[in-house]
Amino acid sequence: MYDGEKKSVKVIPVGGKAMKMKMTKEELSWVLYDVGNSAFVLIVVTALMPIFFKDVAAATMSGAESTANWGFANSIASFILAVLAPILGAMADYQGRKKQFFLAFLGLGICFTLLLATVGEGQWLLCLALFILARVGWAGANIFYDAFLPDVASRERMDLISARGYGYGYVGSVIPFLVIIGLIFFSGMEDGLPAGPTRVGFVIVALWWLIFSLPAMKNLRQVYFLPAQPSQVSESFRRLWQTMTEIRKYRQVFLFLAAYFFYIDGVDTIITMSVAYGRDIGFGVTMLIVVLLVIQLLAFPFALLFGRLATVYSTRRLLYAGIAVYSIATLIAFFLPVIDDMRVKTLAFWFIAVLVASSMGGIQALSRSYFGKLIPPEKSAEFFGFYNVFGKFAAITGPLLMGVVGRITGETRWGVLCILGLFAAGAFLLGKVEEPVGQH
Repeated sequence: MYDGEKKSVKVIPVGGKAMKMKMTKEELSWVLYDVGNSAFVLIVVTALMPIFFKDVAAATMSGAESTANWGFANSIASFILAVLAPILGAMADYQGRKKQFFLAFLGLGICFTLLLATVGEGQWLLCLALFILARVGWAGANIFYDAFLPDVASRERMDLISARGYGYGYVGSVIPFLVIIGLIFFSGMEDGLPAGPTRVGFVIVALWWLIFSLPAMKNLRQVYFLPAQPSQVSESFRRLWQTMTEIRKYRQVFLFLAAYFFYIDGVDTIITMSVAYGRDIGFGVTMLIVVLLVIQLLAFPFALLFGRLATVYSTRRLLYAGIAVYSIATLIAFFLPVIDDMRVKTLAFWFIAVLVASSMGGIQALSRSYFGKLIPPEKSAEFFGFYNVFGKFAAITGPLLMGVVGRITGETRWGVLCILGLFAAGAFLLGKVEEPVGQH
């Protein structure tokens, strides 16, 4: 259902598509939320928390054991969201519900990010418990944030706005990252991570996330919705069951989700486990932090480039390009531990970083917008619930695979090699999906 109040905007033709010069207030608010929540991904999930966990909370564990436990924690957080996402998504499609769920999970994520600042040395179990809850809040809010994309952008602008969200998110998250790194280096960092400034960093992340969420809290509005029902919980379960029994009706949607499951598994695993893997193969904390900073800065223009290229080339072709780049990076990463020359190993690691930066934003942004074009807009929260289910179950298997294979073999690199199979399966299934109407 459409509420009939969405205003029309003046557009001009660019590259064969209708492209508006300026973002609307709703589009800008949606993009700014990505600036806020991306700090959590960069600093908590990717950069500081893996090192803080290994060097402080799990200081008495071996490298392989702490890396495996870190992978298990990420898998547990993803499993919780995978179970909840379709139910919550179906409930959020009713009028006014999408924003309520968005705010609830946003509050959960910010609160438990703040509580990470209370973790002491050796408290690895508390650390993982708080991290899991913070990540559940972050990922849960993202279900409804993603589902707002059809509400804030037209089909013609979804690729562009989704790419801008990721692009500005990357460059915006660098600001708190630099502040936190400045605090860490000022405290006299050598090869380990000082606990005090890192804890302050968790507080900075929570505040940054909150500040850039304020425009979304105020301006995001559910344009497409289902009419209110007397018993929304039971009706939501009924709709979920109906959707599952009508998979043939939504064949293209579920084919894409199957492809997405495999290739985004590889992407998420690389993002989540890269720092822990880098520590295992001998790179220092300083270098890993600098590499992550460079990746964020390079990912900004590349994400915007993917959005622009989507006005000329089909979105699916660009997704193939991203999968290919990630496959090359994974293959190189597998051989890193057997390189004896540290200079060569360092150069190879930097090359991997550039490859990842070139496609990280594009493959995620265009996957989101591609899916948004395949689904009925009035059921966007329900379908983005499924989207997140597939994404979260994918995020379970990759880190879990690395953890299990690392434990069995004693070498994490054999788990890295398995990621190549995920990219291959995703590319194969993506070829079975028909292009959405209006694609080149």
